[in-house]
Amino acid sequence: MRTIIFLLTAMLCPTLMAANTHAFKLDNGLKVIVKEDSRAPVAVSMLWYNVGSADETGGTTGISHALEHLMFKGTPKYPLGVFSKTIASLGGQENAFTSTDYTAYFEKIATKHLDKSLALEADRMQHLLLDPEEFKKEMKVIQEERRMRTDDNPQALAYERFLATAHLASPYHHPVIGWMTDIEQLTVADIRLWYDQFYAPNNATLVIVGDVKEQDIRKLAQKHFGHIPKKPPLLRKKQPEPPALGKKQLHVEAPAKLPLMLVGYTVPSLTTSDTKTAPYTLEVIAALLDGGHSGRLNERIIRGNEMATALSVDYNLFSRYQTQFIVFGVPSSKVSLEKLSKTVTKELELLKKELVSEQELARVKTQLIAQKTYERDSIFSQAMELGMLETVGLGWQEAEAYEKQIRAVTASDIQRVANAYFNENRMTEAHLLPSEIQEVQ
Repeated sequence: MRTIIFLLTAMLCPTLMAANTHAFKLDNGLKVIVKEDSRAPVAVSMLWYNVGSADETGGTTGISHALEHLMFKGTPKYPLGVFSKTIASLGGQENAFTSTDYTAYFEKIATKHLDKSLALEADRMQHLLLDPEEFKKEMKVIQEERRMRTDDNPQALAYERFLATAHLASPYHHPVIGWMTDIEQLTVADIRLWYDQFYAPNNATLVIVGDVKEQDIRKLAQKHFGHIPKKPPLLRKKQPEPPALGKKQLHVEAPAKLPLMLVGYTVPSLTTSDTKTAPYTLEVIAALLDGGHSGRLNERIIRGNEMATALSVDYNLFSRYQTQFIVFGVPSSKVSLEKLSKTVTKELELLKKELVSEQELARVKTQLIAQKTYERDSIFSQAMELGMLETVGLGWQEAEAYEKQIRAVTASDIQRVANAYFNENRMTEAHLLPSEIQEVQ
């Protein structure tokens, strides 16, 4: 009976989200989204800036991520260290993250301390110090972060080179952390220009989820952000990929313990597709292939014939630009990368030729909807979803459409989308080849 009650609650989740979610805009352009969830006397406050690594140009890659680090280096009112110490003293947590499409800052805090949290956030939207000495120190930290996470990580290095090869015109060509040569030559003046251009109320969305009331947040948002002047709006041009002229291939040699295969296809996201059908169908296909133990890749390639020790699929239907549908694979010890790649592409070819059974399709849809429901049990995940959808231009209401769109995907949709996008002309294949570690003489 408890299971039945849970499933009925899950089915009502989109409606409840809409009923308890409110959105408004201040006169200076700041968007505010409030989701009331009173299960505990806490809230998540997230400030999303509509700028990420995809907005960077050659010579300044990594600048969005660098500014994210420097946003914690103080203002005249709240000097170095005061921001984090203040949130910690109130029993809260704070952090930030940078992506291709946005930069976001968040605090998890007791509702009664939201006033102070928003005061701190509004202050650093306008008055960041950007001290030259602190800048130098932090850039050294970022360089070391790149070495640890990418340069000394063969799998991450292969993925970075894969994206650089797969995307020719798309701004997803370069990594979020930036190329090392660009990180090394960034200046305080570069950071200041980026900050002055993009950190403004009319280029931001404030999302608050938790034990709050809309009318209270309206007052707090106006109190702390209402006086901040707007800046010229960010104007983006479309950056579609040029016509594909054939399959792209690359080999990456690095001191890896295991080889790695990446097979990807250039596909649309919700923001670049003419209809919603293709992106949501790709979402279902990803789950069909990589749905845990019951996923086709696991069942047929890993457990079925033991050709791989690991296989996974990555696709983000909420990207701002065209993106990649990628299959990652680690072959078994006696299987070559080439053979594993051919086996994976055969599985994709089957989607073109054979209709998925209604039973398998129903199971995959149930998994996706259940996963989304579990995610929304967290106020942090709710804030993430609302902020991300609003910032990439889809609108927070798209959260309500997810279940309906997933349920609408048919076996014929899967066959049609597979035929449209899983072809060699859209394909990029990368092989990570383990090499000997070269000692420095």
